[in-house]
Amino acid sequence: MLAYSIIEKKQAGKELTKDEIRFFVIGFLDKIIPAYQMSALLMAIYFKGLTENETASFLDIVINSGKRIKFKKSDKFVVDKHSTGGVGDKISIVLAPLLAATGKVKIPMISGRALGHTGGTLDKLESIPGFSVNMTNEQFISQTNNIGCALIGQTDDICPADRELYALRDVTATVRSIPMICTSILSKKIAEGIEGLVLDVKTGNGAFIQEYNDSLELANKLKFFGENYGLKVRAVITDMSQPLGIKIGNWLEIEESLDVLKGKGPADIKEETMELAVESLLMQDPKRSISEIKNELNSLINNGSAFEKLKEIAKQQGADISFLDHPEKYKKAKYIKDVLATNTGHLQKVNSMQLGLDAITLGAGRRTSEDKIDPVSGIEIHKKIGDKIDRNDLLFRIHSNNENAVTNIEKIIESRLELSEKPTNKKQLIIKKI
Repeated sequence: MLAYSIIEKKQAGKELTKDEIRFFVIGFLDKIIPAYQMSALLMAIYFKGLTENETASFLDIVINSGKRIKFKKSDKFVVDKHSTGGVGDKISIVLAPLLAATGKVKIPMISGRALGHTGGTLDKLESIPGFSVNMTNEQFISQTNNIGCALIGQTDDICPADRELYALRDVTATVRSIPMICTSILSKKIAEGIEGLVLDVKTGNGAFIQEYNDSLELANKLKFFGENYGLKVRAVITDMSQPLGIKIGNWLEIEESLDVLKGKGPADIKEETMELAVESLLMQDPKRSISEIKNELNSLINNGSAFEKLKEIAKQQGADISFLDHPEKYKKAKYIKDVLATNTGHLQKVNSMQLGLDAITLGAGRRTSEDKIDPVSGIEIHKKIGDKIDRNDLLFRIHSNNENAVTNIEKIIESRLELSEKPTNKKQLIIKKI
């Protein structure tokens, strides 16, 4: 086979065979096919798409490019959750220990780092002093079996083809190919040995996938290909037209997650966590009623079991859990600035994507892979769409160790909000279940 001919075939919109895809993917992984030719194929895929057969072939080849984790059959259902990414999305940090606290499921969760304007679960977890997201496959299996949950990053030997392909997609502006997104998400989830997957597919200007029709297409494809691989899959499309919760930034979002696990915190975080937890437990036992499941989950929060489970997970992964018991002792940012409203009206629109980028400017994210994250940097947003705003109301609280960044963001951050003279409806968080 010739790489040139395969690229040309896809450029013409023709269907590639599984052997041709394997030749290209494994050849690239083995450094036989150079990055410039893989880039050319990825660009052709970006514009011409992949057929159902091609997507299934890509998925199978990427899964089998490395090792697969297998859990022994037990009475506990093995389930994971994936979010397509959004500003202030800290749901995994609440959901995983809450599900593990039920004792009915195991949650082996492989998460990612910040992507563009959206934060990463691994970066948030690593803001907890001592928390390690690195494990061998054997340690990952052992911890999941012993305490019901492990929270890690992608290991070197799970789907190495996905890791190499994603790095190339990231620098060639081909990340937003829906078939390749399906391959990337599902390959890691299937390789981690789960039986069920609940998907949080976000839509809106703060999401990685911003247009509703694209989010719907992605949700349907993820469900279709996941089920074809033998998984139980439930997808929920959720609103990301404004940040989730109040806090944006790594340790700030840990603080907010702790609040929710202690029965406090923002209502939207709890609502979405409950929705995804219910869907996960219905896969484990479809005969249960939603009200029964919600009562159980609320009890686990109210009696402290969910919070204690997070502490158990964190301690097992090397964290100093005194910071979870006493978050107030965590070092604060050097510069904290309140931004008050200069205009009045009803909050109609939030530029969530720009707020995510503002948080990066303050130090909460990376512009390049070499950048170091400042865990205490970030933004609090104190108004939701539909709220009435009066002059001098608290809109934002800015946190950073970079004085110049605080000064610059302070001048422009109010422009991230669009006000209306007329009342505006509150946003519906759960848009569609599939």
